[in-house]
Amino acid sequence: MDQLSGVSVPSLWLDSSSLLIFTLVFLVIAACLRNRRPRNFPPGPLALPLVGNVFSLDLRNAHRAMTEVRLYTLHHGFSLMVFCWQLAETYGKVYSLKLGSTWTVVVNGLSTMQEALLNKGDILNDRPVIPLHIDVLPDFGIIFTNGHSWKEQRRFALFTLKYFGVGKRSLESSILNEFIYLSKEFANEKGKPFNPHYIINKAVSNIICSLVFGQRFDYCDEKFLKMTHLLDKVIQIEGSIWTQHFPGPHHTVQKIYSEILKLMKTEIDQHKKDLDPSEPRDFIDCYLNEIQKVMDSFFHEETLVMCLLDLFVAGTETTSTTLRWALLYMAKYTEIQEKVQAEIDRVIGQSRQPSMEDRPKLPYTDAVIHELQRISNIVPLSLPRVTKREVQLEGYKIPKGVTVIPNLTSVLFDKSTWETPYTFNPGHFLNKEGKFVKQAAFIPFSLGKRACLGENLARMELFLFFTSFMQRFTFSMPPGMEPVFKPQASITLKPSEYEICITQREVC
Repeated sequence: MDQLSGVSVPSLWLDSSSLLIFTLVFLVIAACLRNRRPRNFPPGPLALPLVGNVFSLDLRNAHRAMTEVRLYTLHHGFSLMVFCWQLAETYGKVYSLKLGSTWTVVVNGLSTMQEALLNKGDILNDRPVIPLHIDVLPDFGIIFTNGHSWKEQRRFALFTLKYFGVGKRSLESSILNEFIYLSKEFANEKGKPFNPHYIINKAVSNIICSLVFGQRFDYCDEKFLKMTHLLDKVIQIEGSIWTQHFPGPHHTVQKIYSEILKLMKTEIDQHKKDLDPSEPRDFIDCYLNEIQKVMDSFFHEETLVMCLLDLFVAGTETTSTTLRWALLYMAKYTEIQEKVQAEIDRVIGQSRQPSMEDRPKLPYTDAVIHELQRISNIVPLSLPRVTKREVQLEGYKIPKGVTVIPNLTSVLFDKSTWETPYTFNPGHFLNKEGKFVKQAAFIPFSLGKRACLGENLARMELFLFFTSFMQRFTFSMPPGMEPVFKPQASITLKPSEYEICITQREVC
């Protein structure tokens, strides 16, 4: 009974064990071979089978992990130690990571980024496919589309926004008028601690509303409140890596986007009822006219809905987040706040509102705004690109279809460019005579044709809102509270929720 057809049971067991061991060894070798970088591909840390380099990164601070280890100290003793891989310093300006089963190339440093996004921008103008967006959003719009559709939508959006005042003095009145509503909200708090998050969001959102809907909304308007809260919520959730892989957050994002798009469609339907083709009132009217005029497959109502969503994100998120950082920094650095106020009092005074024409006369204020954008680092890794065909960067070959991440953090905190990169220092944008100096490494909106769609609008809003803030109010932390500069990681780097005291200035 110990033998079966002349073969011993131990022999069968050994053969099975050998087969199992051989299979496991084969699978490990195969996985290792799949994890090998292609020939002349950018170097990088060792990638583990299946998970790649996911566990090498602190996903809450991926922008820093992709740049370097740094202990940096802010004034008055506040410090933050970031432990992460010295990837850029170890592997150079162009290196690779394997995130899951996909190779990703990270581009660091100003010269390399200019080479990639400007000189070879035609190869790197496309966006990669994002699984979450495939499932929850139509493949239309501006930010995440590619090819001829993207070019046509972006061209039309930029032209139309310019037509309605973006980059021109005609939009100044809308921004300054909105500040009046915002300042009343601030004044109503009577200097008591409160969270300015949603008030600032509503003010900034109203500027893009005036452009796309042809009107501003009251801060208590139910539909307006719903839209701003939904957008804020979905951006926070979508920034989580888990949204891409787990059904709970995934379904939440899908539901939120569905509600936002429904609100957009309601506005479009209302515009269609009272549309006068000879007198377009806003972006929606112009787009509906374009649909009728060109009968082009790239211009239809589904695309309009997605364009409205993209414009809201591009025209609201970065500006409102930067302004929230601005209040926090001003409350921390009171001596800088006082210096800005003194310059504004000297140049503008209290009898009139600021104007874009004042900007050249306010070099210190301008430097503070630029430094706020630099150090707050709102979009640290920009938005990803994908190679249309093989491209060479820093002597390495990157094949077609590889995702490329422009690491803006590596430029905005480059110690060879900025005297004190991890300290809030308006002197980064001033010469010895105190005049404003442009810096090539100041690229918070990224570079090339895929740079932020709302850049011109954001620059105007930041200057007019910030200067108006400083002209009318003083910002301070509640008694016994210290500002916290550790950001919340989402699609953008937002300040952690905070309360602030805002008091009206008494200027003689």
